[in-house]
Amino acid sequence: MSLAPLLDAAPAIPLHAFAAMSAFVLGLVQFAAPKGTLPHRTLGWIWVLLMACVAVSSFWIHQIRLIGPWSPIHLLSIFTLTMLPLAVWRAHRHRVADHRRIMIALFSGALVVAGLFTLLPGRIMHAVVFGP
Repeated sequence: MSLAPLLDAAPAIPLHAFAAMSAFVLGLVQFAAPKGTLPHRTLGWIWVLLMACVAVSSFWIHQIRLIGPWSPIHLLSIFTLTMLPLAVWRAHRHRVADHRRIMIALFSGALVVAGLFTLLPGRIMHAVVFGP
């Protein structure tokens, strides 16, 4: 395992990857920790900011080009940027079940599933984890 392929990439890529990895770890902490507490809300806001950073930074990553400079992953970024404020609003309105469902969906889809695709051969994270 070597971070060299990631650190040698265009600046948006390490920003995107480190924000995603941080959001993944913080998301696991959020799932395990008590809900509705001040630490949960504080870490939740940090998680939302990390996810926004992941989504926004993706718009400067164009390694997979299917429609001009864009790929289907950019649709996931738009979805994420739409759902994050909705999830926060649901929590604010005490609609906890909706908040939980949206946050789990974002974690699962935008971090776990999308993250697994970054491990495919030819991708930078594949080189980081498995070597060149």
